[in-house]
Amino acid sequence: MGRVTHGNLSRAEARTRSELIDVDSYDVSLDLRSAEDPDIPGYASKTVIDFSCSSPGAETFLDFIHGGVESVVLNGERLDPAAVVDGSRIRLPGLQRRNRATVAGTALYSRSGEGLHRFTDPADGKTYLYTQYEPADARRVFANFEQPDLKGVFTFTITAPSGWQVASNAPLASVEELPGAPGFLVSRFEPTARISTYITTVLAGPYHRAQDSWERTLPDGSGLQVPLGAFCRAALADAFDADRIFATTKQGLDFFHDLFEYPYPFGKYEQAFVPEYNLGAMENPGLVTFTEKYVFTSRATVAQYQARANTIMHEMAHMWFGDLVTMSWWDDLWLKESFADYMGSLALVEATEFTNAWVTFANRRKAWAYVQDQLPTTHPIVADIVDLEAAKQNFDGITYAKGASVLKQLVAYVGADAFTAAARRYFRQHEYANTSLADFLAVISGASGRDMGGWAAAWLQTSGISAITPELEYDGGRLAAVRLVQEATDPVTGLPAERPHRLRVGLYDFDAEGALVRSGSVELDVAGRVTEVPGLAGRPEPALLLVNDEDLSYVKVRFDPRSLQTVLASLDRVADPLARALCWSTLWDMARDGLLDAESYLAAVERFARSETDNGVLQMLLDCARTALERYAPASERDRLRRRTAMFLRAQLEAAEPGSDHQLAWARCLAAVARADPAGADYLAALLDGSSVPEGLAMDADLRWRLWQALAATGHADPSRLEAELERDLTASGRAGFTAAMGARPDPAVKAKAWQDAVAGSQLSNELLDATIDGFTAAGHGLLAPYAEQYFQGIEDVWQRQSIELASRVVRGLYPLQQDLAESQAPELHPVVVRTDEWLGRHPHAPAALRRIVVEQQDHLLRALRAQQAAAK
Repeated sequence: MGRVTHGNLSRAEARTRSELIDVDSYDVSLDLRSAEDPDIPGYASKTVIDFSCSSPGAETFLDFIHGGVESVVLNGERLDPAAVVDGSRIRLPGLQRRNRATVAGTALYSRSGEGLHRFTDPADGKTYLYTQYEPADARRVFANFEQPDLKGVFTFTITAPSGWQVASNAPLASVEELPGAPGFLVSRFEPTARISTYITTVLAGPYHRAQDSWERTLPDGSGLQVPLGAFCRAALADAFDADRIFATTKQGLDFFHDLFEYPYPFGKYEQAFVPEYNLGAMENPGLVTFTEKYVFTSRATVAQYQARANTIMHEMAHMWFGDLVTMSWWDDLWLKESFADYMGSLALVEATEFTNAWVTFANRRKAWAYVQDQLPTTHPIVADIVDLEAAKQNFDGITYAKGASVLKQLVAYVGADAFTAAARRYFRQHEYANTSLADFLAVISGASGRDMGGWAAAWLQTSGISAITPELEYDGGRLAAVRLVQEATDPVTGLPAERPHRLRVGLYDFDAEGALVRSGSVELDVAGRVTEVPGLAGRPEPALLLVNDEDLSYVKVRFDPRSLQTVLASLDRVADPLARALCWSTLWDMARDGLLDAESYLAAVERFARSETDNGVLQMLLDCARTALERYAPASERDRLRRRTAMFLRAQLEAAEPGSDHQLAWARCLAAVARADPAGADYLAALLDGSSVPEGLAMDADLRWRLWQALAATGHADPSRLEAELERDLTASGRAGFTAAMGARPDPAVKAKAWQDAVAGSQLSNELLDATIDGFTAAGHGLLAPYAEQYFQGIEDVWQRQSIELASRVVRGLYPLQQDLAESQAPELHPVVVRTDEWLGRHPHAPAALRRIVVEQQDHLLRALRAQQAAAK
């Protein structure tokens, strides 16, 4: 059953199929008249596919995850579904040179965010539909050849209730009433450009829609006009800032047209903000889909607006990197995601008000990559993706953030002009086609005049992260010698992997006003284990020596002893925001590696975070502080540190500028810490009842639910009070907030129900599953300990019964991660670590994607236990 649900496809099978056939076109008809009836699980789906075969007489197969196949017709001959349908595959025997296959069947509405997701708005009872396919869920909606290198031209016809908005990749061609069925319309769309199955899309429902347009005169003098659209649920219309979204969209279109010199190729540009979305966004050409969390119904910070703008730019970059030119197989997923991640930040800096985007990139995106790259499951940027299940797991920090970091370094290495010229050539040479690493290397080598094979081998085809430590020698008050020592081992092969780095070493000293400012720097190429930095010899000894100044390279750096002392005493006096962010990142790396104890990291946050001007950096610091507190601090010290941290947060909340982003950040973090701090319950209750609210603090729905969840987790919120709050907020986000709060209550019966709902149930949507897991895990070790063994006994069954999206959430979210190291206990001998090893040893043939999640969660646990051990010494 699990195989049927997951519908795995191997790389070898995909290659064989692409060698055999070429796709011309798809004509897809979906009948969504039943969508508003929750008791009807599926809808009629019909696909007509025209394709050619290079070897007449051969056999291939279509992909279709379905609720029943009614008919299969191949070249005019009806095939018996009982004979040719095998789970999620439909055999097509005896192919001709030219072929037409027609498949009619029932596709199933989804609650997991995979395929055609159906959502009923609790606020007004309205039904909304949208699709999400990456990497391979178009086959949940219509029969197709589900692999990226079998592109085709798609024509969609959608039957839906009148009064609904219906949209797809291409513009609407015609709308007419369904004969004999008043109240329903048939919408037919124009044929798409030649695209892959996974970026086709359908949107249907009573969505609110805003419109605009963008125009550009092209270099040949012709004009390009792109209609713009933006969708959200009707209940969110009052909060929908479409004008601001359109302004960012136009800035992006201006920027990418100037940069790429290739006109936007997909006609219209619409963006839909949809409920219960599994991703941040998806780059469907002509109709990009986003999580509706980007429609801010509660107070939002500048950092949240920046994150949305970054996502808009990221998806827009995909119109060229990914949609126009697409990787042949998921091994080269980086060819779209790494480029879009890099381009998203570049566009913010160059084209919007968010000129500090590289600071955010250093703090958020690279931090994600550094974590992922130190897991035992790390992989090269160009990954070995053997099947679709592996592809699903590789939308990770390596593919996105490490790849983007390496591209940022590549631009520094070859120069921005050469990189831009390569991109322009890449689009012209491979438009509407598929590529691999070799194709990219050919254009970048041609544009830069350098052989990029060595660079690719070092950066794209090895794993792990280099660490560079400066070694300083002194002559009186001056530097006698500076050398950079690189440590790099590929964790996959175990071999040394010193990489070439183009980086800058910055010297910082105190100026007359006491600020730490750059007093000098050198840029150099680092290669091999030891690199001398002769340009620094003879200079005065700096207060701070910062390796990788300006964040040019992807590398973990360390401080020399004097620099560490300076940072721990004067971090808030580092004037340059990016340099300051790099110092924070280095401190956090040291905390994760057990080189800086949790209490010292928390002390740095308490001392310096209040002076941080960038709200996004502050939010990152507070997130890291929570992790240090709850996972890296020794159990014997945690209650004391938690109370101290809570009092610090409360003091900052009270002292913050009224109505500021910082005030909101302090409040949100206080609510999170208070989940395990019963002593703060009265203060939180006073915030909720309005008796003691700091001036300017927006007590909106989002913050209220965070506070209620904290009160619930410490036993200070009974169901009647939570139900009363739900009556105030009968929205989708309110329902999720309520679910998390109900599951957070410290009652064994509550935990048992939450566990049952998440693990054994099948009624939760993706968003409510997350909320249930969030509530369940908001508890002390005593309440959760009985579930550790149940976890290991049940995860295989979960993997087999659930879709891979929902199963991944359960396996990752319910791993017993909250553990403490007993006195004198070795981390490797902790019972949960041992039990994980036992499960892995007894299940060598479990699906690789399942094993990967378990291995990663065990590594996160081991890192926490080792940090606890180091701090206790």
